[in-house]
Amino acid sequence: MSGLKELRKRIQAVKSTQKITSAMKMIAASRLHRVQTLSQQNKIYDLNLENSLRRVIFALKQEENQKNIKYITPKLLQNKTKPQNYLLYVFSSQRGLCGAYNVNIARQATRRIKELLKQNKNIKVICLGKKAYEILCRTFVAQNLDIQLFNEEQNLSYSQTAALLAQEILQGFKSEEFDICEFIYARFTSALNHDFICEKVCPLTIESLPEDEKLLINGDSFYDYMPDKINFLGQILPLYFANNILKIILSSEASEHSTRMTSMDNATRNAQKIVGELTLKYNSLRQSAITTELIEVIAGAEAV
Repeated sequence: MSGLKELRKRIQAVKSTQKITSAMKMIAASRLHRVQTLSQQNKIYDLNLENSLRRVIFALKQEENQKNIKYITPKLLQNKTKPQNYLLYVFSSQRGLCGAYNVNIARQATRRIKELLKQNKNIKVICLGKKAYEILCRTFVAQNLDIQLFNEEQNLSYSQTAALLAQEILQGFKSEEFDICEFIYARFTSALNHDFICEKVCPLTIESLPEDEKLLINGDSFYDYMPDKINFLGQILPLYFANNILKIILSSEASEHSTRMTSMDNATRNAQKIVGELTLKYNSLRQSAITTELIEVIAGAEAV
């Protein structure tokens, strides 16, 4: 009977765990849907902002070719030929229970840091999420690397966090605290797929596309700029930069929630399987115990 009691306790414990993992899966699914909705709502603004930026850059290049002049572009578009100082932002989660998400983020960050160390670059790492921070601190404890944890204020929306990060990075770039800023994060592609990448975000690199010329003409309308194109470019670049950071934050959050949802779904299925196996074992032992008791009763009756 002691074996039956232990099995009953184990079944009850696994069922309780199954309820928790099922609830966590639903919470992660709800948060994933919210992030995807925000990302979808931002697409039109992002497209118009990018088109405006590419339009003015293409117009400036046309003027340079026609007038044989060279404009001094804003510093945010100026790349150094030999960058020495690197600032890395690593996006991970504050909590676990999301599979290998944090491990893969830390692995990508470790790979990039080692590449830069081999090139004798100066590196500063800022982690958004304590999980990657803890892993990187253990990994590079001997190198005495400058690794910090981003002190994110409570109750900030995604757009507010993006604006705060953009302001901090732009101030550091203007004061020449670093030459290149890179973001290491999980780029969301679908609920089951995401890529762990290292992306340069500052200074900006705006590639000229073949359809940029079409952006100058929209039906019968034409574009003019007040006071001039360079000032307009200087005003729109910070907006574009902050929106890029917002897209990265949303992509990272979506990847985290999708990974946690998948992990909790697998855990719920495994718990259900274990409950089935334990229940089968419990019924088998209970049937054996009943059969043994019946045999003992019958044997006692025959003896009398």
